Amino acid sequence: MPSIDPTAAQLEEVMARAETMTGPIRMINLLRFREVADYGDVPDPAESGASTGAEAYGRYGEIAMPEVAAVGGRQFEAATAHMTVIGPDDDRWDLIAIIEYPSPAAFLEMVAKPSYQAGVYHRTAGLADTRIYMTTSLMG
Repeated sequence: MPSIDPTAAQLEEVMARAETMTGPIRMINLLRFREVADYGDVPDPAESGASTGAEAYGRYGEIAMPEVAAVGGRQFEAATAHMTVIGPDDDRWDLIAIIEYPSPAAFLEMVAKPSYQAGVYHRTAGLADTRIYMTTSLMG
């Protein structure tokens, strides 16, 4: 079953961790794009024709990445996913992005900002499925 947005319980868990966790986190984003973006009732901003899911997600990134930086975060990695080496054959992702934040609280601060929320509809239009894992480094 595709997942695009966190559940209420997942958001509550991030909020709980933000109260006790300090230090940097990295959000591992596994992203699968729609062939054609689905803007629903909102007009597709493409100049001609329909946007691809990757194009819609790119618009989201143009809005989101300055917001990441504004809370002290940064893009740690972005990579094209080519194939699954270990796992189900249908477990396919298009892009893997790792975003680092100074803390869970910084992440929550960012996602609550109206300036960030203004771009979320591009993310929703572009994604067919996603997984996001909050991680902390074991390397120090």
